[in-house]
Amino acid sequence: VQLQASGGGSVPPGGSLRLSCAASGSTLADYNIGWFRRAPGKEREGVSCNSIHDGTTYYADSVKGRFTISRDKAENTVYLQMNSLKPEDTAVYYCNTYPPGSYWGQGTQVTVSS
Repeated sequence: VQLQASGGGSVPPGGSLRLSCAASGSTLADYNIGWFRRAPGKEREGVSCNSIHDGTTYYADSVKGRFTISRDKAENTVYLQMNSLKPEDTAVYYCNTYPPGSYWGQGTQVTVSS
């Protein structure tokens, strides 16, 4: 399944963004979906994941309490609501199945800067 993240942008510290993850030809409700990010000069890391089996969610410690993952089955979209953004959240964000498949797409750039 090929997923595409969108919704990134440039915001000041403390700002908010909502990222969207969509797929064409696939039903996201059939997959565990994860959000990942790659900051400049760093390895890609997992940010959040939502399980279809029991609905549980996972958040990296660095985003816990600030980011929220959610699904809209009618829209076939998974969202990542990001609040209280910090400069260290600056990265290219990707969505993928979990465990991640081989296709990562272009991702969406999030820049947090004053």
